[in-house]
Amino acid sequence: MFQSKLFTKSKKESPADELSRNAQLLIRAGYIYKEMAGAYAYLPLGLRVISKIKSIISEEMDAIGGQEILMTALQRKELWEVTDRWNDENVDVWFKSELKGGQKVGLGWSHEEPVSEMMKQYIHSYKDLPLYVYQFQTKFRNELRSKSGILRGREFVMKDMYSYCKDADQHNVFYKSVIDAYINVFNRVGLSDYVYITSASGGAFTEFSHEFQAISEAGEDTIYVDKSKKVAVNDEVYNEKTLKDLGLNEKDLEKVTSIEVGNIFDFGKMKSEQLGLSFTKEDGNSEYVHLGSYGIGVTRLMGTIVELFNDEKGIIWPDSVAPFKVHLIGLNLDNADVLKKVNDAYDKFQKAGIEVLFDDREMSAGGKFADSDLIGVPYRVVVSAKTGDKVEVKRRGESESALVSLDNLISDIK
Repeated sequence: MFQSKLFTKSKKESPADELSRNAQLLIRAGYIYKEMAGAYAYLPLGLRVISKIKSIISEEMDAIGGQEILMTALQRKELWEVTDRWNDENVDVWFKSELKGGQKVGLGWSHEEPVSEMMKQYIHSYKDLPLYVYQFQTKFRNELRSKSGILRGREFVMKDMYSYCKDADQHNVFYKSVIDAYINVFNRVGLSDYVYITSASGGAFTEFSHEFQAISEAGEDTIYVDKSKKVAVNDEVYNEKTLKDLGLNEKDLEKVTSIEVGNIFDFGKMKSEQLGLSFTKEDGNSEYVHLGSYGIGVTRLMGTIVELFNDEKGIIWPDSVAPFKVHLIGLNLDNADVLKKVNDAYDKFQKAGIEVLFDDREMSAGGKFADSDLIGVPYRVVVSAKTGDKVEVKRRGESESALVSLDNLISDIK
C-alpha cells in the first residue's frame, strides 16, 4: 500500500472525549473512527489488524474441529422467551425493536439459543455428535458504560463457538482442548506474559465459567493471580471455599486489575432441555445434548494489545497482528537515484511476500518518522541519499537503527 493513497491521516492531538489509551492511539493513527460512545468504524489499517487476529483464531478453532458458520443478528423474541433470557431482569443488555408487522425482535448479544434451535435440524443421532461450530459476528450489547474505547463496546466483533456433545465426558475432552486453543491464540497475538485462566461467575450464562484475563491497569476486573501456576480467581467468586477447591493458597496470590479477553461456559443439558434438542443414543433411548459456549472478543483483543504495547510515541504492534510487517520510508524523493532505489525496495518486499506500507508522501523526515512511530509497524526501513546502497532499519520500540543490505534484511524478516 502507498501511504499517499491511504485516505486516513494521522492526528497530533488525542480526541477530547476519549479517556482510554487504546481509543486515543487507534483514532490518532487512523485505525478506527468513532461513530458514537461504544460504536466504532474500522478503517483500512484497523481492518488489517482485525483480519490478522481473526485468521489466528480461525486456525486454532479449525485445528480442534470447529466449522465456521454465520448466524443472523436479528433474534426472535419467542425463541429467547423459552429460556427466559428475553426478560430484562435476567439479561439487561438487549437492544430490542419491532418489525413493521408488529413482531418484536432483538439484536444478538449471544447466540446459544438460535444456534441450538438450528441444530435441531441436523442433530438426530449419536452418530451426529460431537459437533463444533463457530462464527465471527457483530454483537450488540446495550451497555450502560462505554468509556473504555474498544474494550467495552455496544457494537463489537466476537468469535463465538458452540459445542454439542453426547455426554459430559465427551464435552470435557473438548472443553480442555478449547482451553489449550485459547492459550495458543493469546500466545500468538503476543499476550503470553499477560493472560491467565481465571475461575469466575457465569453471569447471564451459567453459574460458573472460566475466563481468560489479561493483566492491565486499563481493565475493569479484579483478579487474584498465582503466577507460578498461571491461574487466577475473579474477585466475584473469591472466597475460602473457591481457593480450597482450586488448590490455591491465599499467600501465593497477587491482586491485580485485568481485561477479560475470552470466556468459556459449560451449559450441561440445561439449554437443550429448554429448547428440546435431543438425540437417539446407541441403545435407542433419547437424551438431551450437552452444550458448551466459548467466546473471544476480537475487537476487545485488538484494544487490549494496544493497551499493553505502546509508548509515548504510539502503538507497538506484535509482528503477528501488525497491519504491515515493514514501513518503508522514502526520503529525498526528488533525487532520481533515491526514488529508483526506494521503488526497487518496495518491489523486492512485495515479491518476497512481505507486507509493506510505503510512505511515498512529500513531507519532512520528522513528520514521516512521527507517523511511523504512531502507526507502530514492526520494521521501519528508510531509503535516502545518506543510506547509499544499503537501507536503514529500526525495530519499533527500540532506540538503535542499523545500516544493512536490503537482501539480508528481507532474508532476516522472512
